[in-house]
Amino acid sequence: MKIRIETSFKSIDRLAWATLAGAGKDQPGIPYNPFVSHAYLSSLEESRSATAKTGWLGQHLLLEDDDGRLLGAVPCYLKNHSQGEYVFDHAWADAFERAGGDYYPKLQCSVPFTPATGPRLLYALGEDSDRVRSILATGLKEMAGQNDISSAHVTFVPRDEIRGLEGEGFLHRTDQQFHFINDNYTSHDDFLETLASRKRKALKKERRAALENGISIEWLTGNDLTENIWDQFFAFYTDTGNRKWGRPYLTRAFYTLIGERMVDDILLVMAKREGRYIAGAINFIGSDALYGRHWGAIEDHPFLHFEVCYHQAIDFAIANKLARVEAGAQGEHKLARGYLPVTTHSAHYITHPGLARAIRDYLSRERAEVEQISEILTEHSPFRKGERQQDD
Repeated sequence: MKIRIETSFKSIDRLAWATLAGAGKDQPGIPYNPFVSHAYLSSLEESRSATAKTGWLGQHLLLEDDDGRLLGAVPCYLKNHSQGEYVFDHAWADAFERAGGDYYPKLQCSVPFTPATGPRLLYALGEDSDRVRSILATGLKEMAGQNDISSAHVTFVPRDEIRGLEGEGFLHRTDQQFHFINDNYTSHDDFLETLASRKRKALKKERRAALENGISIEWLTGNDLTENIWDQFFAFYTDTGNRKWGRPYLTRAFYTLIGERMVDDILLVMAKREGRYIAGAINFIGSDALYGRHWGAIEDHPFLHFEVCYHQAIDFAIANKLARVEAGAQGEHKLARGYLPVTTHSAHYITHPGLARAIRDYLSRERAEVEQISEILTEHSPFRKGERQQDD
């Protein structure tokens, strides 16, 4: 077996990548994650959203046998900044730089601009997953050490990958998101019945208010996703991006590419008023989850963001029998809308012993704080006592 590095998904066989667990559809017993599909990752690169120019130089690790068959892989990037990651290490970089070190470049094993948990150390179906993951983790460490790279970060990792990474010397970090857990509900009203009376009434009132002023909601997927629709949604996205972080990460070409390659994996929730779309949210559809990503609007209406991003996502998940909705990073306001705190995980390999020691101590305290905050938030969920427990 050998590990080699590819800088672009153009050089990685699409059908071979689809044999990796979670990266292809119709794999028995293994949930499909659209963000680690070849279609999604290659679209980020080909659209020039994630490239060396934007600070995401592909350094994808491929583990192959002697005949060149793909046994495992890690989507990985060499980065000279910490933007678009959603696991924040700016303070680590600042401290190391002030101490005379060079934190950048670093290795980032993730899906660019996508704070959704999914497989990171991917293995081919039929292979020993623990063995392949161990080899890939060792490869990341060697790549960092041999190239004078400060660190390797594996973010939004499933819980079952963390133990193996810790065994290879990676440091465990936790954070939290808010997810809706579908408890086999038959309708949105069925879900609402599990809430405390006051919370249930408040959400019904909120949903009615969001659709005042003649607003209607449409679900668009498949052949509905035309170039005209993408033009309109991109205008929403860039308006929000320009106001929130200065420059949107994704290019217009990205939407054309995913519209060609992933139409059945995409749900656009669009709000319409007076014959034109005024707001929308993009979601990606996995085999067992709906993943909310970003939204935008060209008109401001009370509660419309909550309706388009959260309530409609719940409606879709219930209608399509999806197990959960992952509503993206952060946002305690999601709790009142039926989204519970869920722990997320990342793993960090730090080559400098002193920096590693300091970060290890910090993460020990941070994990305890994340756990405590999750417990407090769960106690203040809108559910009736005993209806829902914290999901991890």
